[in-house]
Amino acid sequence: MSPQRSATPTRPPARRLEVTDVIVVERKKMRTALNGAFVGNFMEWYDFGIYGYLAITMHHVFLSGFGESLGLTLALLGFAVSFLVRPLGGLILGPIGDRVGRQKVLYFTMAIMAAATALIGMLPTAEQLEGWWGPGTGVWVIVPLYLLKMLQGFSTGGEFAGASTYVAEFSPDRSRGFWASMLNTGSYLGFAAGASVVAITTVSVGPDAMLDWGWRIPFLIALPLGAIAIWFRMRIPETPSFEAAAETENAYTDPRDPRVRHGLGGLVRYYWKAILIGIAIVAAEGTAGYALTSYMPTYLENEVGVSNLQAAVATIPVLVVMSLCLPFIGKLSDRIGRKPVYFIAVGSTLALMVPAFAILQIGEEWAVFVALAMVAIPVAFYVAMTASALPALFPTPSRFGGMGLTYNIAASLFGGTTPLFANLLVDATGNKFMPAFYIMFFSLIAGVALLAMAETGKRPLLGSVPTVSSKEEAQQLVDGQDANPFIDTNTMPLPVLFAAGKTGE
Repeated sequence: MSPQRSATPTRPPARRLEVTDVIVVERKKMRTALNGAFVGNFMEWYDFGIYGYLAITMHHVFLSGFGESLGLTLALLGFAVSFLVRPLGGLILGPIGDRVGRQKVLYFTMAIMAAATALIGMLPTAEQLEGWWGPGTGVWVIVPLYLLKMLQGFSTGGEFAGASTYVAEFSPDRSRGFWASMLNTGSYLGFAAGASVVAITTVSVGPDAMLDWGWRIPFLIALPLGAIAIWFRMRIPETPSFEAAAETENAYTDPRDPRVRHGLGGLVRYYWKAILIGIAIVAAEGTAGYALTSYMPTYLENEVGVSNLQAAVATIPVLVVMSLCLPFIGKLSDRIGRKPVYFIAVGSTLALMVPAFAILQIGEEWAVFVALAMVAIPVAFYVAMTASALPALFPTPSRFGGMGLTYNIAASLFGGTTPLFANLLVDATGNKFMPAFYIMFFSLIAGVALLAMAETGKRPLLGSVPTVSSKEEAQQLVDGQDANPFIDTNTMPLPVLFAAGKTGE
């Protein structure tokens, strides 16, 4: 999907940019917006972290009546089922965000996520249920567990799509990769926080108490964390790009014009190429990312013989270091472009994944640490790009809906199901390297898709006016617009064009 579109006969005539047209986002306002998006993603991945590291505990607490193998599969299915409803959240919340604004939807998704996570910590165990209702009834606890995981999935269907859209629209064009990469810094720090809470709780209360009542603590901590996140979300402003597009949305009627807002049908019809490219990239990112974060605890315990606590101790520093590297990778993409960084991600996945799983088989703490660090390298190059490259595939009036559709389809089918499918592949083949081959397969597909993706670095977002960080930069951009290949006013919602469109009717 090219970010520059030539004029069509039905569009009003283009004009030169003026300084007053350019959006200037001051650093203080940018930080406020970023903090609001950051805490939400932190909270979302905190939940993934605690459930991923408590998957075997969840099996014993809720699903022991199903037997060892089936019970563990059902515990991992609880993780996957939340992803299966993510497209529904994206399909509903994305278009709403394009209609009423990003900030309102982000506030809503945060409240649902915090409540659902805390409620999991209040569920009765299978043993308690049988004590109340009689033998054999404990298996029914799986119903409220899955329903709450589905509620989480619905909220996250709008959460990441909305947060990445929000941060991308607030970021200056020349530094969007840097600012947007911090969103996933929050994501993986949230996962590391979840793993840390599980590890600290396990050490503090002991393994027996952990199975009895200690497992509830990480889930209940979601209540105060959620309250803090909601407070931040209440303070964030709406994006200037959305407000500018909303003011002029009735001026354009050509459905091919990037200033026209589309529902789901229009998105699929006019932006199907962008959707397919995005799905391929997110599938590659998701399989690698969720293998590192959500599947590794189960794999290490079942296939390598490493305890849950040892896995957490090895994973936490890897995730923290990886998270802190993301802004540097984002800054690199501002310099060399998004596509070259994505190709680094693809190449490092193909080169490192099999050696990493080979080193895992050693089973020593140092080997686990080294192997996880190797897996984290391609993950870092993928996730650093997500919030800057993917929103740029879609025009501003339809960006939230496009991201909600694209990201959640891929995350649901290929990302969140990674722990389940990887475990099934190992069980079916007896080959402990199957997760590596699974991850590499999707990176190959992403590499092919990248060939069809247009470079979006250093450019205004499609359907938006330029965004800069100072008035001086705005003046420089306007003065040099004739020689700037990234400026195309035919795709920008300029107020004078609105008036021209009206008088031409």
